Amino acid sequence: MTQESQNNTVSLKVQLRTIIFGTETPAGRAFDIGLIICIICSVALVFLDTVQAVHQRFGTLILWLEWLFTLLFAIEYALRLYSSANAWKYARSFYGLVDLLSVLPSFLALLIPGANLTLVIRVLRLFRVFRVLKLLRYLSEGNMLLRAMMMSSRKVFIFFFSVSLIIMVLSAVMYVVEGPEHGFSSIPKAVYWTIVTITTVGYGDITPQTELGQAIAAFTMLLGYSIIAIPTGILTAEIGQEIGRVRDLRRCTHCLTSGHDHHAHYCSYCGSKLAEPLFDDKAPEEEK
Repeated sequence: MTQESQNNTVSLKVQLRTIIFGTETPAGRAFDIGLIICIICSVALVFLDTVQAVHQRFGTLILWLEWLFTLLFAIEYALRLYSSANAWKYARSFYGLVDLLSVLPSFLALLIPGANLTLVIRVLRLFRVFRVLKLLRYLSEGNMLLRAMMMSSRKVFIFFFSVSLIIMVLSAVMYVVEGPEHGFSSIPKAVYWTIVTITTVGYGDITPQTELGQAIAAFTMLLGYSIIAIPTGILTAEIGQEIGRVRDLRRCTHCLTSGHDHHAHYCSYCGSKLAEPLFDDKAPEEEK
């Protein structure tokens, strides 16, 4: 290969990388918006194909369109590998794995019937919308929520463990009170009824017939409404503490005043420029 052809190949890879991985150029932005539209259409086809009337009338057309999108995504994935500065690093990244998994189900469906339904994993590719539409500033709030969930995980685990014990006790009581003749054929069946009753108001497929059983059911429903608010309160408290921690970190170096908002650039007391926030809004970029 001559030096000129090598230079042309490198130039082509750079141009493709700018278009495929970048959003700053008009071509790159148009590529990503077109990709998002294709992803939405592809996922919509999977959903529509599960409707019997639509499948009977447009099943063949939907199948052809699914294969068309699959080929387009396969070509796109190959171009990403070709133009990436580190193909193996991209292939092992989150986006690289999702891009690969969005193509495989159609080919697996040739061997495993129904595997094409897993094409809905393509919806994960819509995470690129944050990068394309410049919504990265919202990711800091998402990170704050994630940290709050992690901080409250032990409390929530203890709560659900306690609820599980209550469910086991109520299930055993209902099995003894109602018995198989009223639909409570086993304790696991009673566990199902108790969970449904606590989390909703019951499906009605199993209902207590005795007065004592109905009284226990009423108590279970009231208990369900009482305990639903507990994990919400735990998470809300952690979110409040997390917001306080973030604001405390935004301390003005001039007047030493803390409590500034995450997106504030200047001190609200002395007007001095604030340091960059500890938790920035940058999302993990795709491996290029």
